[in-house]
Amino acid sequence: MNCLNKHQYAKYTLRNWWWLLLVLAITSCKQKSSEAIGNSDDFKKAAVHVDALFANNRAEQAITVLDSLIKHSNNLTREDRYRTYGYRYFYYHKAGDQKKALLYADTMLNFATQSVAVNKKQYINLYVDANFALVDTYFALQQYNDAYHHLFQGYLIGKNNFNKVVLSYYLYRMGMITYKMGSYKLAKNYFKESYNYLEINPSDFVNFYHVQELLDNIALSYKHNNQLDSALIYFDRSLKFINKYGPQFKDRPKMIEIARGVVYGNQSEVLVLQGKYQQAIQLLKKSIAINLQKDYDNNDAAFSEIKLAKLYYDQHRDKELLELLTAVSNQLKSINNSDVEADWNNLMSKYYQRKNDLPKALAYLQTYNTVKDSNIKKLNLLKESDINKQFDSYEKERQIEQLSNNNKIQLISLYVIIVVTLMALVIIFLVYRNWKRSKQDVKTVNLLNQQINEQNSVLEKALDELKISSQEKDRILRTVAHDLRNPIGGIASLTKLMADDEYTDDQKELINLVKETSYNSLELINEILEATNISSIELNPELVEINSLVNNSVELLRFKASEKGQKIFYEPLSAPLELLISREKIWRVISNLISNAIKFSPTGAPIFVKVAKEKEQVIISVLDNGIGIPEKLKDQVFNMFTAAQRPGTNGEKSFGLGLSICKQIIEKSHGKIWFDSSNHGSIFFIALPINTNGVASAQLPKQVGIPQS
Repeated sequence: MNCLNKHQYAKYTLRNWWWLLLVLAITSCKQKSSEAIGNSDDFKKAAVHVDALFANNRAEQAITVLDSLIKHSNNLTREDRYRTYGYRYFYYHKAGDQKKALLYADTMLNFATQSVAVNKKQYINLYVDANFALVDTYFALQQYNDAYHHLFQGYLIGKNNFNKVVLSYYLYRMGMITYKMGSYKLAKNYFKESYNYLEINPSDFVNFYHVQELLDNIALSYKHNNQLDSALIYFDRSLKFINKYGPQFKDRPKMIEIARGVVYGNQSEVLVLQGKYQQAIQLLKKSIAINLQKDYDNNDAAFSEIKLAKLYYDQHRDKELLELLTAVSNQLKSINNSDVEADWNNLMSKYYQRKNDLPKALAYLQTYNTVKDSNIKKLNLLKESDINKQFDSYEKERQIEQLSNNNKIQLISLYVIIVVTLMALVIIFLVYRNWKRSKQDVKTVNLLNQQINEQNSVLEKALDELKISSQEKDRILRTVAHDLRNPIGGIASLTKLMADDEYTDDQKELINLVKETSYNSLELINEILEATNISSIELNPELVEINSLVNNSVELLRFKASEKGQKIFYEPLSAPLELLISREKIWRVISNLISNAIKFSPTGAPIFVKVAKEKEQVIISVLDNGIGIPEKLKDQVFNMFTAAQRPGTNGEKSFGLGLSICKQIIEKSHGKIWFDSSNHGSIFFIALPINTNGVASAQLPKQVGIPQS
């Protein structure tokens, strides 16, 4: 595919209408059948047929199937109707009738806005989908300010709802825009961020096709930054991805070949820059052979032919040059591509200039300048729109709106203050009247005031002492943290370097365990500093396989247990289970409980760790045969700086912070921690809720296009 500085952004979105339609169909079908919202069974069956018709360039028949469905079905859901508008939008978008496409995109947005009262998740999916549809349409109409407005709306939804998929496609579009403007370094960063946010699922065709596209886009950005080796690496990654996962889509061999042909054409440009002209010519011929076929990407084929023609011209292969330019001339009658037209006229002018046919050369040169000037005006229109200024403007408008809302709140607060003030004046009047009636009451009030002032003085003194004590505690904690952080940081840095050296797999595993422990220890130091304000710690939940997490902690602590001749017996769940938890925080809690079991168990005593599923929660238990917890200390075990701290069986020190922090971490994770103890040992339990609703899967936004060069 040729790069966006050839002004093919809008044209490419037309070429990929089928991809956008497929995203609509797939995302709509991802709704659970048990939900009241989503797509009806009739619509799902029809959507499969409609997608197949669109994918085979039979768009009019697809619309006929939709019309029939609407006419004969009486149970269409709200989302069914939204999808029918979406299909029509892409039909007109693909056909180049952007005004009609805009009408349907507006209707989609109105529909999405109405759904906010029905279901918030559905509203987010449809609202983002509709806004991105408007972005593509306004770009095709060269109404860039309107396009940026709707792109900003989609970005706000993704940002405010922490939706990685939406943010990925927002970053993707930002990459496309900055690429077209010629900011290739910035475009590369956007594409890479988009790739990192994207959850890769090669078994899904839409996801597969978008991943190979992003890899190709990153390679093109590297090429324009003259980082040719990096460009070739990403072109190679794109081809390997296509070759590895493409064969599974046996019903879409045409699209797999189109993608492969696009990468061939782009890869040839790097070979030309490296002076490998023959290899470049071979790749261009392969690309042309693929995409010049009927119903393939004829636009991309035309660009590849122009690239090949330039090589023929540079190598003075005039006969082949003229034959190729003649073929392109015939193709221009059926495709509307001003960039190919400009390059074609330029090459024709150079050809006739070389043949000393100056009148023809001049005529083609004049046509070239006319078409080129038109293309430059279009690009300048985009550059003048300045997306960064537009986004700054939208952000300021949003802030002004927030300030306006704040002003309203302040006005209400002012009214409340006035009412309270009036009430206070009334009270003062009543007090004054009563004072005149009874001086004794005044004396009583004065006495009470004196007592209150004395109490306030005592409280202020106590607060000052507490503040001094707190400052001294903070100073000690900072000193301790500083002394610990440096050596542990050194261990972490050393193991990070060692991980890159040549070691056996077992050695690397041990090095990685040490490295992970070092980093966790550094994090623990930070948590100790925040121990007096533990409630302010923010968790970062993610999907974590609980068997693996507990096993990691057990394996890491086996070495510590072996020093006392102890063995740890681990019983995991019978099947893997993912919980939405903070990996590091829960790992710390489990490790703390096992470390305590080792510390307070005699030499040679066994320790049992078990993970069990009970109803809608997972129970993790740690059983030891140690010294147990005396009855008088049981109520103090989870207190911070507790007096219940005792040395271990081998004299190990205990600081009395671990279980307090564990308790607060588990409670912040919506779980529960408790224990049972006797003279023969203790067993600690952790209960964590199972994420029964799963992770919210946002609807995938639509592909805008591949850069073209």
